[in-house]
Amino acid sequence: MRVAFYAPLKPPTHPVPSGDRRMARLLMAALARANHTVELASRFRSREGTGDPAHQQLLAETGQHLARRLAADYLRRPAFERPEAWFTYHLYYKAPDWLGPAVADALDIPYLVAEASHAGKRSNSPWARGHAATAVALARADAVINLNPADVAGVTSATSASAMVVMLKPFIDGADFAAAANRRDILRVGFAQRFGLDPAQPWLLTVAMMREGDKLASYRILGTALGLLGDIAWQLLIVGDGPARAEVEAALSGLGRNRIRYAGARLPDELPEFYAAADLLVWPAINEAYGMTLLEAQAAGLPVVAGASGGVPAIVAAERTGLLTPPGDTAAFADAVRILLGDPVRRSALGETAKEMIAQEHDVAAAAEVLDRTLRDAVNRRRRLG
Repeated sequence: MRVAFYAPLKPPTHPVPSGDRRMARLLMAALARANHTVELASRFRSREGTGDPAHQQLLAETGQHLARRLAADYLRRPAFERPEAWFTYHLYYKAPDWLGPAVADALDIPYLVAEASHAGKRSNSPWARGHAATAVALARADAVINLNPADVAGVTSATSASAMVVMLKPFIDGADFAAAANRRDILRVGFAQRFGLDPAQPWLLTVAMMREGDKLASYRILGTALGLLGDIAWQLLIVGDGPARAEVEAALSGLGRNRIRYAGARLPDELPEFYAAADLLVWPAINEAYGMTLLEAQAAGLPVVAGASGGVPAIVAAERTGLLTPPGDTAAFADAVRILLGDPVRRSALGETAKEMIAQEHDVAAAAEVLDRTLRDAVNRRRRLG
């Protein structure tokens, strides 16, 4: 069937890489894999990050105008070319969906949302308008697809009694990552030459954007934790860049120049080789929803040490694919890294289990089945009720 897809936070065509853009693209790919025709309904970004009421008002008015125009455009099409369902990815109080509910009403089609969040404490925040709009969207939703278990309670408090509530495990297309794992020995030789890494030492890897807020906080915890491991051998390779680059370098400067290598920003198709060449992914994951990097690392057979924030425990099997530590606990994080650096046999076993788990439970093929079933159920239920 034909599906109108929309991501109010960041469209899948946005030029700046991020986990949001990656998941938006993956959702579209999963729907297409299930033989649905997916069209991007709009590139309109509704996100307002400063709490400015005037800007929020402008975004709301713009969104409502776009919704009316989009609905009219769809209704001018022949019936067989109109969307049979609307799918919105990642809406919350800072990025509400001003388009989907209105268009779905105009076309009398199901409205599905994925990765929504809704917390009552936002009703009196500077984003109260976005919070209220998100509540309206959730009340209209025929199906709510949750990727983060931590969001379920808040989201379901705003949905109708008839809405389907579905859990979808975060997922990736893991084929390239698994293939890279088979070339680990060759990749390590090349990486040692490219980045001046010592192949006799274990390589830690971090893959994350460098920006203010939770990312920078995670980098700072990482710097403090690794500073407690000066008595053992390791080197850290960092993939990522961004406006907080100077702050990140300052946070890690105490570790010594011989320990750190910066690879800069890399294209998505380069990442599998970075994961496959490393020995351990390390990321404190402050306020992480779940973390695409953690999925990608495990798909390449790389065990992880991460902070147990948000949905991270749902994608990292503690003691089976990596070690999880209390969020923000630098000593515990350092201890976990020390344990795995000292036990290469255990690292290898964790990595093998991680690769198997991603292939079985977090691959795009499994996601396509869940999305297809949910989409068809939503369409059939609306037709019966209509």
